[in-house]
Amino acid sequence: MKLKYFFVSLVFIGALSCDKNDDADYEFVQVATPQLMSKTAFRSSVEVIAPKTIEEPGKIYVYQDYIFVSDVHSGIHIIDNSDPKSPKAIKFIQIPGNEDISVKDNFLYADSATDLVVFDISDINNVSIIEQLEDVFNVYNYDIPVEAEAVDYGKFDFDDDIIVGWTLTTERRKKVDNTIDIALDDGVVLSAGAESTTGTGGSLARFQIVDNYLYTVGNYEMAIFNIQNLAEPVLSNTQYAGWNIETMFQAEGYLYLGSTNGMYIYNLVNPSSPEFVSDFTHWEGCDPVVVDGDYAYLTLRGGNLCGQLESVLEVIDISDKTNPTLAARYNLENPYGLGIKNNMLYVCDGTAGLKLFERETSEDLILVNSLKDIQAKDVIPLEKSLIMIGEKTLYQYEYIENNIGLISSYILN
Repeated sequence: MKLKYFFVSLVFIGALSCDKNDDADYEFVQVATPQLMSKTAFRSSVEVIAPKTIEEPGKIYVYQDYIFVSDVHSGIHIIDNSDPKSPKAIKFIQIPGNEDISVKDNFLYADSATDLVVFDISDINNVSIIEQLEDVFNVYNYDIPVEAEAVDYGKFDFDDDIIVGWTLTTERRKKVDNTIDIALDDGVVLSAGAESTTGTGGSLARFQIVDNYLYTVGNYEMAIFNIQNLAEPVLSNTQYAGWNIETMFQAEGYLYLGSTNGMYIYNLVNPSSPEFVSDFTHWEGCDPVVVDGDYAYLTLRGGNLCGQLESVLEVIDISDKTNPTLAARYNLENPYGLGIKNNMLYVCDGTAGLKLFERETSEDLILVNSLKDIQAKDVIPLEKSLIMIGEKTLYQYEYIENNIGLISSYILN
């Protein structure tokens, strides 16, 4: 009898020992599981509806008397700006999975997750969808929650499903070396007539129209569309663009791609196949870029997932496109987008407001004014006015020597 109890005790002690060793090999992790929608249902949800409350303001775009404000991954709010003192919301284009738009001669091009959608906006009160190119973008990594330590794609079918959101759960898993465990299928990576009129986007844009081509960029891939026939764009080419690309700017026959670790320069000698010229590397940081003449201006935002703690404005000498070099660096607090008008550089410094730098020379900048009581995310310096967005407010300013004066502030609700 004693022997029996002794044997049971050994088994119990052994089990405890195994549990302790077992616990050392496991941990609790935050697992992101995608919320799915069929592509058929997803595509049928694109429509033009009445104005609605904006949920999460994103990028801004200006075309003629209209301002387009993106609602992150939801669609585009159309603002009638014929009277800048009293802008008015008139329509909402519901485009699930949308991040960017570009407009040429009343044709609006927008991404919708994996698709490119074309709208006719010649009658702004009767906007209509006229074309939808399916599966031309790879976007299956967008908006993975920052808290996620692993991703479980479960029954996700890349051919039939679209990711429309994420669910976070805590799971006990065996420890692994990597922090994000993502396994995807091969080839999918997470991450004319009258004078032509093209709209203007901010420095956070990923779409650019140059002549008869629409250039779009994702995290690593550039997709080039021939839009000679504006109503029927054709995917001409896709090519590797760089790593962690965030923004794209075009100037004088070149594309400048801002990434989290630098700036890539491509020439447009062959417009359907941009050619890599050079890159300028820096520490990790979120990186929009604008260009004026022989100089590029880019901001790096630190203190977050973008990279280092330091936030700066960098001035890059690009007179030799094959060898861009750092010309100057200025400290900032929380920078996002930026824009140039004549000798002024306007920098959105996030919660620190909008900063105005006078360019004594292209690389020698003097801070002449700072609007501190606003949050500034992106800016578009137009010919007669400056458009800026921050939080849920759309600001418009008139130009004053070394300063700007408020025309209107429109609450996006």
